[in-house]
Amino acid sequence: MLKKIVFIVLIGIFVSSCTLDSVYEYVETEEAKAVASDLSENHLKIPLSNEDLEIYNWITHIQLNNGILTSTEGSNFVSLYDNSLAALAFISVGDYTRAEHIFDFFNEKIDSEFIPNGGGFFQFRDSNGNNGNTIWLGDNAWLLIALNNYKQTTGNNKYNELTNLLENWIRGLQDEDGGLWGGFREDGTQIHKITEGIITAFNAVKGYDDFHKGILNYLKQERWDLNDRLLVAWPENEAHYYAMDLHSLGYLIFENFPKEVLSKSERYKNTQVASFNGETISGYCFDEDRDVIWLEGTAQMALAFETANMVSEANGTLQELQKAQMKNSAWENSMGIPYATNEGTSYGSSLLWKEASNTPAISSSIWYLFGVLNFNPLDLGKQKNIPAEDRFWNH
Repeated sequence: MLKKIVFIVLIGIFVSSCTLDSVYEYVETEEAKAVASDLSENHLKIPLSNEDLEIYNWITHIQLNNGILTSTEGSNFVSLYDNSLAALAFISVGDYTRAEHIFDFFNEKIDSEFIPNGGGFFQFRDSNGNNGNTIWLGDNAWLLIALNNYKQTTGNNKYNELTNLLENWIRGLQDEDGGLWGGFREDGTQIHKITEGIITAFNAVKGYDDFHKGILNYLKQERWDLNDRLLVAWPENEAHYYAMDLHSLGYLIFENFPKEVLSKSERYKNTQVASFNGETISGYCFDEDRDVIWLEGTAQMALAFETANMVSEANGTLQELQKAQMKNSAWENSMGIPYATNEGTSYGSSLLWKEASNTPAISSSIWYLFGVLNFNPLDLGKQKNIPAEDRFWNH
């Protein structure tokens, strides 16, 4: 997670991505507001409350004619991670056509992007689907997670080739020590090993074999603090040794992971006055400086609490997130949740980008929906029957 600092300053829309070399300027475009006519109706198999439906409506409005979604309202910025989350959100309520439009976009990029680059899809692109650069492990792993959930739910084999290509590429990133390289920069150089991306890939690749065993051995040797019994984000940096998302994601990903990791997330908890509506909101920061509430990460914690049957903590966290709902969308009966409550630093010491606390974000809004639906997108890949001797967290 060494370069997560740089990434969140520049975009901050998603947790599994951590690097970008140039600042993106948000651009207001008519295309960002365009929704294909065949996507204009919701066909939900799982009912939502009126307020939650407004969040879902906002997400559907962000979807463009080409199938992909911009990361925020009125932007020209598209994230692979955010689109993977969106596909999962559509799957979670049975709106499969919308998920298929996302998958179709990437399916059609196999010959023009995936194969020419030696595997993987670009981390970022514009709303036309062009100008991609870095290829990031974690984002591609999230796309594989979405594809796995889709096939499990629908039984549709349409995306088998895409699924197999992604899995084989992820497997090919494994180093001799069992860890996974984080992907490739635009100049072709490898990205360092990132704990978050590694555990996400562990979940994305189905089953349990030597690939998974190697990952667990690497985590045990290189990214597990025996004293505090927590996953380590940045081994070389004492001040940012831990990251909040490794508490929630670790619990959501690994079987029989110690529930205590969720209680230990208190070290990131703080209260802020939200700059966009003046509400006093309690939640979780990226790290231990506790100068901002990361709303996406707070929503991840709500789902982790639910999964751990920590009902009071889950309900309390969701109630705090409800205070962060923004109703000033361009569309009627639509609202979203920003990335953060206020100006402050991301993971590390770099400042968040200025729109982080005043513009609804795909990632925060979707993780909130996962919480209210009690839908864990990582649950399918969690069932691996890991041998007891390989579960280092229980030793």
